[in-house]
Amino acid sequence: QVQVVESGGGLVQAGESLRLSCIASGFTFRDYAMGWFRHPPGKQREGVSCINGSGGRTAYADSVKGRFTISRDNAKNTLYLQMNSLKPEDTAMYYCAACLTDVVRLSPLYPGEPYWGRGTQVTVSS
Repeated sequence: QVQVVESGGGLVQAGESLRLSCIASGFTFRDYAMGWFRHPPGKQREGVSCINGSGGRTAYADSVKGRFTISRDNAKNTLYLQMNSLKPEDTAMYYCAACLTDVVRLSPLYPGEPYWGRGTQVTVSS
């Protein structure tokens, strides 16, 4: 049973940090590029960051480059997103999902569940 579960969101002030986690199960985690997507209020979903299966290649949206770091621990079937210097415009629901192998596209491999989590809310106050 494929499942991804996000955690780690919360309410922080601008300039602070959060680390999101995504625990995956039901598939061979290391074989899939994974990433984070977000859906801000009033805007369409956007790709934030993707990482390939081995962890050797990463990609970031221009808006987060230099502030966010994606990583994974394949032994724990876990994906992480370290978010530093958070800005109010980072406020969104953050979702964990499989990415295309070409991670620079910042695009999901599948359109929906079960390869998408239910999200974790990140709110950044000014």
